[in-house]
Amino acid sequence: MRTVHPLFEALWESYAAVTPSALAIQAHLEERGEVVVNDHVALRTFDRAPMAVGVIAAPFLDLGYVEAGRYAFAQKQLDARAYSHPEGDPWPRVFISELRTGSLPPAQRAIIDGLVDQLAEPLQARHLSAGCPWAPVSWEDYAALLSVSEYAAWVAAFGLRANHFTVAVNALTTFGAPPLVHLNDWIESLGHPLNAAGGKIKGSPQVLLEQSSTLADAAPVAFASGQIVEIPSCYVEFALRHPEPGGGLFDGFVTESADKIFESTDRR
Repeated sequence: MRTVHPLFEALWESYAAVTPSALAIQAHLEERGEVVVNDHVALRTFDRAPMAVGVIAAPFLDLGYVEAGRYAFAQKQLDARAYSHPEGDPWPRVFISELRTGSLPPAQRAIIDGLVDQLAEPLQARHLSAGCPWAPVSWEDYAALLSVSEYAAWVAAFGLRANHFTVAVNALTTFGAPPLVHLNDWIESLGHPLNAAGGKIKGSPQVLLEQSSTLADAAPVAFASGQIVEIPSCYVEFALRHPEPGGGLFDGFVTESADKIFESTDRR
């Protein structure tokens, strides 16, 4: 994936380490003669002061990014903010979501308290691709979090890293119309299953954004008890943006579609 700054290079390397399908898909696209452009990168976090969205966003703001939208996911108890760079391409959009930890039952909130309490300082740029900023979570605590929030369990197990990078379908040249349909068929022919929640294609030209994603790879995680278990890690998204009435491609996100994209990491 083309990267524009060392921060994104570090995010890509951390992400690719647990997402071999991303490297494979990129290689296959390049074999077709494509230049793979990153539409956006996404990160997950908790709504706690040392690592809330505002903290995670700070290194991007330092690079000139500006907030471009806020989104709420009531069922999943998530809030998110999107950021864009005034210069546009090659700077990818950034999408950062956080879990409303206060919505969890007391037992699960206590688990997250124990993780966050290990942070000695607010997180900085170097932490965003460093994985867990806390000691490995126990399998029992992971399972307890998973019972109420897949998102909470994912953050506890994988910490801070890009949850997904996104292929900009608008930049692809070797797929006929409709390009996302043909791209999806090709991705599946390579053996990469797609997230079918809400349909393989989420969104439509009418909402100015169409998206699809692979199902997350499985990566081994070492839990505190010494168990090593493969659990869903990260995935690849594909985004096709349509022109806005006033000109230029749609720059935002669609809540209903993003809600289903989150399910790419659900345990299967």
